[in-house]
Amino acid sequence: MSDSGFDPGLADPARAGVFFVTEDDLGPLAAVGRDAGLLARRIDLSGCDGKAALLLRIATVLDFPDTSGRNWDALSDSLRDLSWLPAPGYVLLFEEAHALRERNETDFDTLLDILDEASQAWAADEVPFWAFIALPDEEFPDLQ
Repeated sequence: MSDSGFDPGLADPARAGVFFVTEDDLGPLAAVGRDAGLLARRIDLSGCDGKAALLLRIATVLDFPDTSGRNWDALSDSLRDLSWLPAPGYVLLFEEAHALRERNETDFDTLLDILDEASQAWAADEVPFWAFIALPDEEFPDLQ
């Protein structure tokens, strides 16, 4: 239960996954994640136009080790490890994700797949791993 008495279940790894939200949701989700004892990190994707910028932003915010590569496999491996950021669970909040989606939908979809696989891997270890992807309301009907 959070300090506010409202418990959205972020501590439950079985409910964790990748979810689309609005920009206005990110602040409250970060607070609720911290209330649940999880490590919350915001990743700003404004102006992000593809894989190289995306991987750099994630690696910087999550302080990936210098030995981590800058490719999709390395991102997947790093998100499934996070041993350098020990926590009872994780909440990743992606701001301005529409920028990447508009400029490079293939990279956007690959990111979603990797986040989903990481969430499932953490759930198998009973660790909640959440990814909240902020998009404008008008984009929600177009999501598959």
